[in-house]
Amino acid sequence: MMTTNKAVRLLAWLLSASFAHIATAQVKTEAPPAVAGAKPVTLESIKIHASAVEGNLEGNAVERDVLVFLPPSYKKDQARRYPVVYALHGFFVGAEQWSHEIHAPQTIEGAFARGANEMIVVLPDSKTLHNGSMYSGSITTGDFESFIAHDVVSYIDAHYRTIPERRSRGLAGHSMGGYGATRIGMKHADVFGSLYVMSPCCLSPRSVGPANAEMSKQLEAVKSPADLAKLPFYARAQLAAAAAWSPNPKNPPLFLDLPAQAGEAQADVLARWAANAPLAFIHQYIGNIRRYDAIAIDVGDQDGLRTDTARLHDVLDAYGIKHSFEVYAGDHTNKLGDRFQNHVLPFFGASLCFKAGCR
Repeated sequence: MMTTNKAVRLLAWLLSASFAHIATAQVKTEAPPAVAGAKPVTLESIKIHASAVEGNLEGNAVERDVLVFLPPSYKKDQARRYPVVYALHGFFVGAEQWSHEIHAPQTIEGAFARGANEMIVVLPDSKTLHNGSMYSGSITTGDFESFIAHDVVSYIDAHYRTIPERRSRGLAGHSMGGYGATRIGMKHADVFGSLYVMSPCCLSPRSVGPANAEMSKQLEAVKSPADLAKLPFYARAQLAAAAAWSPNPKNPPLFLDLPAQAGEAQADVLARWAANAPLAFIHQYIGNIRRYDAIAIDVGDQDGLRTDTARLHDVLDAYGIKHSFEVYAGDHTNKLGDRFQNHVLPFFGASLCFKAGCR
């Protein structure tokens, strides 16, 4: 049986391993050179009503910001319909900052100019009170898994000239968004047809690590929203995970259960967190994963998340599921613009269905 101290160390290591490289994730990324002759895309900033988020206990907005990038030919060819790529942002940012990290619209325009088939690109915002929904579902945060897989997709299909079929929808994400793409992709193969997972966080719990008593004290001292602003990054990350994975409607004001209380590990909470680790539940969804036309995974060689990302690749390999896996020269964020322009969008340009009837 796991001792209390060891369980607390496990928790601290889980957090540090999952979020250490997200802390510097949303800082600065390199833009690839502009592509000569690239035609402009059209950006529409819209709001989508998130039925799945209604009634959440954190008070997260139900009217969610969404950025929609329409390809150059969209307004000219009124009869043409397009596949859609949904790209999920990481922790601590929303759709707007995510667009800057991937240098959109420049990289979208560049990808099309370099030969990628034109598609609609959608960036939904899933930022919450604690700076990230984990693309999971709970009464505390709201069901952001369903927001992406159902609310956003349904709205885009209803309001834009899409090809409303799973094989014409791609799902991508980076960091926390990579976790989201992995989680949602496994569970909703009936909605999406191709997956691109970029440097995913939070794939698995860890076994050992340093305890962090100071963080526990800081979290236990939170009694009001004003207290949240005083917390350091990792403490906010822990609250985000707890709100998503261990909600408790009977525990105000934050409506969540922490994995450690007064220095004592909470075994039931740790178990709930572990149940949300994709490398733990992936084996239940192998049949779903086999449905995908194409799957790509990448991670930088200087990214601390490369080990777990490689484990995801190993599981797919063990089951004989066809996919690509690349460890490129870079850290957690610096190559995001290049990856999005020269790898992500070309991948979807080659793997998505561009005509009706591809079920």
